[in-house]
Amino acid sequence: MKILMGTKNPGKIQGAKEAFEKYFDNVQIEGIAVNSDVSDQPLNKEVFQGAQNRVKNLKEYAKNNNINADFYIASEGGIQNLLCDEWIEFNAAVIEDNSGLISVGTSQGFPIPNKYMKEIQETELGKVMDRIFNGNELNKGQGGISLLTHGELTRIDLTRNAFTMALTKYINGDLWK
Repeated sequence: MKILMGTKNPGKIQGAKEAFEKYFDNVQIEGIAVNSDVSDQPLNKEVFQGAQNRVKNLKEYAKNNNINADFYIASEGGIQNLLCDEWIEFNAAVIEDNSGLISVGTSQGFPIPNKYMKEIQETELGKVMDRIFNGNELNKGQGGISLLTHGELTRIDLTRNAFTMALTKYINGDLWK
C-alpha cells in the first residue's frame, strides 16, 4: 500500500505509519514537503484547514509528478479554544483515498497556559517550548509533549491517534461511511 504524506517530519511519518499498520499490510509512506497555506502557528479552524491544504497540495504534486498512491494524508498541529475558554494543542489528521473519500480525525489535546499564548501567536509553539525547555527543534521527533508528560506520550503517539480516528471511515466498510 502506497501512502503519500504531506510532511518530511519523521515523528509525524512514524505516527501515521503505526496507525495504518494496525489495519493494512505492506504500508509504505513517502513524506513529501508541501505547504499548509496557513499561519506558522495555526489557530482554531486553521488547524483543520492546514491539514486539508496539505492533502490538496500533495495530490497536485503527485499529479504533476505522475505519482499514484492509495492514500494522501497530512496532519497539522495547532491550538484551539473553540470548545472552552482554555487553549488546547492538538493534531488534526486528514486522509483522502484514491477514490476521493475524505476523513478527518484528531488527537487528544493538552492545555497551553495563557501566559505563553501571546509569544506563541507571534512565533509558534515549538519555538516557545524550545525556549522554555532549553531544547532544539522539539517540534520534530518526540515533540514537546514528551517533556510535558515526562515521557508518557510523544508526538508519534498524538499523530498515530489522530490518524487512527480518521481511519474509522476506512476500516468499517459502509457501516461508518
